[in-house]
Amino acid sequence: MTKSDPPHRAPIRRQPRDGVHLAKVTLAHGGGGKAMRDLVDDVFVSVFDNAILAALEDQARISLADLALHGDRLAFTTDSYVVDPLEFPGGDIGKLAVCGTVNDLCVGGALPLYLSCSAIIEEGTDLALLRRIARSMADTAAAAGVAIVTGDTKVVGRGSCDKLFLNTAGVGVIRAGLDLGAHRAEPGDVILVNGRLGDHGAAILAARGDLRLETKVTSDCAALHTLVGCLLEACPGVKFLRDATRGGLATVLNEIAEASAVGIEIDEAATPLDPEVKGFCEILGLDPLYLANEGKIVVVVPAAHAEAAREALAAHALGRAAAIIGRVTAGPPGRVVMQTAFGGKRIVDMLVGDQLPRIC
Repeated sequence: MTKSDPPHRAPIRRQPRDGVHLAKVTLAHGGGGKAMRDLVDDVFVSVFDNAILAALEDQARISLADLALHGDRLAFTTDSYVVDPLEFPGGDIGKLAVCGTVNDLCVGGALPLYLSCSAIIEEGTDLALLRRIARSMADTAAAAGVAIVTGDTKVVGRGSCDKLFLNTAGVGVIRAGLDLGAHRAEPGDVILVNGRLGDHGAAILAARGDLRLETKVTSDCAALHTLVGCLLEACPGVKFLRDATRGGLATVLNEIAEASAVGIEIDEAATPLDPEVKGFCEILGLDPLYLANEGKIVVVVPAAHAEAAREALAAHALGRAAAIIGRVTAGPPGRVVMQTAFGGKRIVDMLVGDQLPRIC
């Protein structure tokens, strides 16, 4: 430190504001004045509470030395969430936003550390709903060991958005020597998933109530960082990880096949599905391979490591139904094929449209 350098001071904790005493959000809550500050402090800052956020600056200030303790590369991701409905069996938009961002970091081999949260709120939205979602985000972040350290709030007029949209960004650190990527798949490699597929998509569609279908399916929304950590510890030969969100398993497999210029073959009988989800899809004419997941990963490992990887996944609470579902082949490059339960084969293409909009 030179004589001109200012002394280091801990962030000054601001006094709590008045809070919001109205039942619904108004346009004044997005105006940048006292009403907005009260909303931000009452709904978000009070529950996201941490030392970095406490300064309430326009940016989060993070020590590079602290980041370097965890690895040699920074992982940075962003995502937006517009799910309808905002609350559903197994989660809500807040839990979904934190888990989705944590998962996008950890499937790259990163240790998730810091998140941002920006909220676009429709005028007239219930304050009680906002508080529940903010609390859900805080609880999910705490359980995942990450801190929500910065954010933004905007309020738009009625009809300009549907109650609440969230945007998050995440920062994590990748340890030295770890290299995961869709380009690394080779013929002979094995493909695994950590459990039953399509639960999130089915749960969201049922929660909308349009079809009046009763189902006990709940979203698989979960932060997968500890599962991924256990897998990488037990099986350092892992080549690729990806969470199978929008577009489901089929989309991830097509991305691997294209990036690595290989073929992929999966076995329908080995692919884990909840019987209720399977029946749900049969009734509605949906393909469960394309349904969204929020707690499932696709894993590619060398054949020699396949059983070790499956056992590591199955030993974790989020991987009890882990299964080896297929293999990487020599080609044709870019083609994904399923061996059906009836003994035939069908091509599994990349999804052209969207089976279910606003699923996450």
